[in-house]
Amino acid sequence: MKLIIAIVHDEDAQGVVEKLTENGYGVTKLASTGGFLRAGNTTIFVGVEKEKVDKVIDIIKDMCKSRKEIATAPTPIMGNAGLLATYPVEVKVGGATIFVIDVDRFEKA
Repeated sequence: MKLIIAIVHDEDAQGVVEKLTENGYGVTKLASTGGFLRAGNTTIFVGVEKEKVDKVIDIIKDMCKSRKEIATAPTPIMGNAGLLATYPVEVKVGGATIFVIDVDRFEKA
């Protein structure tokens, strides 16, 4: 058995959960926060047999598209006369970060 942990953008999360559920996979989701942008993410857990891992990953990839956003740089830069100023940066958001972990034991009580 494998545990798939996928960290996805909040905008993509509902579609991922719906598509996985439609295909018969049990899903657990948790709200989470990203580090760089401190933006909302959703962490999705799916336990499956080894043979189904690629299918689950394909669904996640299909539902999670990356996009570009303009964000304020989290670290200020030095401006004129020693003032601190921030600047906009273009960042890629969305997509998914996926981990697949071996499960030694699974019980459902």
